[in-house]
Amino acid sequence: MALLLSENIKVATDSLKSNKLRAFLTMLIIFIGITALVGISSAIDAMKGSINSNFTSMGANSFTIRNKDVAVKIGRHGKRAKKFGAISYKQALRFKKEFTFPVTTAVSTMASFSARLKFESEKTNPNIQVFGGDENYLTTSGYELEQGRNFSPQEIINGTHLVIIGKDVEFDLFKGKQKALDKFITIGSGKYKVIGVLASKGNSMGFGGDKVSIIPLTNARQYFATKDMSFTISVLAPNATLLNFALGEANGLFRKIRNVPLGEQENFEITRADNLANILIGLMSNASIGAIIIGIITLIGASIGLMNIMLVSVTERTKEIGIRKALGATTQTIKTQFLIESIVICLFGGAFGILMGIIAANTISLMLGSSFFMPWFWIFTGFIVCMIVGLISGYLPAKRASLLDPIECLRFE
Repeated sequence: MALLLSENIKVATDSLKSNKLRAFLTMLIIFIGITALVGISSAIDAMKGSINSNFTSMGANSFTIRNKDVAVKIGRHGKRAKKFGAISYKQALRFKKEFTFPVTTAVSTMASFSARLKFESEKTNPNIQVFGGDENYLTTSGYELEQGRNFSPQEIINGTHLVIIGKDVEFDLFKGKQKALDKFITIGSGKYKVIGVLASKGNSMGFGGDKVSIIPLTNARQYFATKDMSFTISVLAPNATLLNFALGEANGLFRKIRNVPLGEQENFEITRADNLANILIGLMSNASIGAIIIGIITLIGASIGLMNIMLVSVTERTKEIGIRKALGATTQTIKTQFLIESIVICLFGGAFGILMGIIAANTISLMLGSSFFMPWFWIFTGFIVCMIVGLISGYLPAKRASLLDPIECLRFE
């Protein structure tokens, strides 16, 4: 049996060598289908991993208290849009002072969403996010310092003109030619001394993790204040168990601070760091189903194309089939030969398709700031799919070849 299988594989390979153009076109069809299936599915897995690592780096055991969005009720009996008041500086500081859980609490605000920073003749694009943060902000937001130091509590109180910048800002302003520490850069109309450079987080999934700068919270209040400025409270717990208890306690305390009557809905929202990640991953899972459907449709088209080419191959090799039957080849032997040939074509095309899919997926992964990964599940799935497509596409041509009359085959042409 093993010898027969080996012989059939050799015959299939020789057939491919003798019809290089036809074999190439057939493999190309399978290559495109498998590349679509493996590439898209692996790329979505890479995106899921990027989302997960992104939010883990932000602090998996953390939650954020921020201002609630405008509530709008749509419909015939809808009510007027309800706007919730911003979280004030006093409310945020009161929470930080009264929240006695063994956690790290930070208060921050968005000073500018699209600032342009300058150093001498160099300047950034107007897409730098400027945050006002306290001495705990780096810890709760998942940032790490590559160079320099954090703000001291006294510097936060005094609102000193200091800044910690992201890697992209450092590159844009200093081009790697000189150190950023202790240099003075311009943000808005003020001069700020650089005391730290953040370690790179990557601009994955559009979060712009390196296009940031952080100034003391009181300085942001003084120089970037707006009428509707709202403050955000971030809480980082040492473990997930304590986080669940801290969440309930924080909700009760902040309801009291915001004067929310008993039984009424909160006018603020508490978001766990991993909640948004789970929502996004859930959406990506739906996209993954769509990608698989697209890949299957592509493979159906590929299998139809392969079947047509195999049928043409049967017609071209009618005389060869007649000679084989005349020399003693059985119906089953002919059928097996064409089935194996179909599977070999699929496996060759599929192997290149899987390789291209891995390259495409890892290219996307690296663009998202993630590391190289090997999608083993989709690799094995790709090979199994290739074999199934080969069997389905090759069955009809193989059956047709096996049922040919040897006398008629020998008289062909």
